[in-house]
Amino acid sequence: MAGHSKFKNIMHRKGAQDKKRSSLFSKLSREITVAAKMGLPDPDMNPRLRMAVNAAKAASLPKDNIQRSIDKASRGDAETYEEIRYEGFGPGGVSLIIEALTDNRNRTATNVRTAVAKNGGNLGAGGSVSHAFDRLGLINYPASVGDADTVFEAALEAGAEDVTSSEDGHEIWTSNESLHEVVKALTPVLGEPDGAKLAWRPQIMVDVSEGDAATLFKLLDSLDDDDDVQTVWGNYEISDEVMEKLG
Repeated sequence: MAGHSKFKNIMHRKGAQDKKRSSLFSKLSREITVAAKMGLPDPDMNPRLRMAVNAAKAASLPKDNIQRSIDKASRGDAETYEEIRYEGFGPGGVSLIIEALTDNRNRTATNVRTAVAKNGGNLGAGGSVSHAFDRLGLINYPASVGDADTVFEAALEAGAEDVTSSEDGHEIWTSNESLHEVVKALTPVLGEPDGAKLAWRPQIMVDVSEGDAATLFKLLDSLDDDDDVQTVWGNYEISDEVMEKLG
């Protein structure tokens, strides 16, 4: 299992699924509100909002919840959220980039620092690990849209830079500047993606041992439980053998 995003992590780890679902819905709703507040409240005219709505639909967020989040921003009574990025290290020396949307910087900083410190890691200064990642666009499609060759050809034609396919789905990588253009070109061919956003892709992966993986999962779970934390990116690679041992 590679360290891409919290959505994949949530699906693979044990835990109170109802709680995870509620937390995920809260994060998705917050992103919709922020996107709608930063631009037009119309997904067709606001690329970030369109991607947020698509991701929410893919996660089965009810339509009423999506519209409520958009309306909240349109009325001007939505909280003011700030985008913050934390960088640091987790168990086994893995590098982590933690992205948050918060209306209370001090609360979020304290919670993130505590979660990391309690689970074998430590936060670093800004830029301490991001230099080892590439800032790219990431488009997600389910495996059901087609086989690896079909998706690769469509992505290449649309101007994407790379494609990673597995039984979990397809990850299409683009330059950060061309993300929305590639989504626009792919949609008539493959349909609406499950998600599309700017991402941090690690340049070098780190193999994690069984002991460190168990602690790393506790750390990721703790961050997932924080509504302020939107996405956690990491350069960890966990083998199938270690995953089986961890159950």
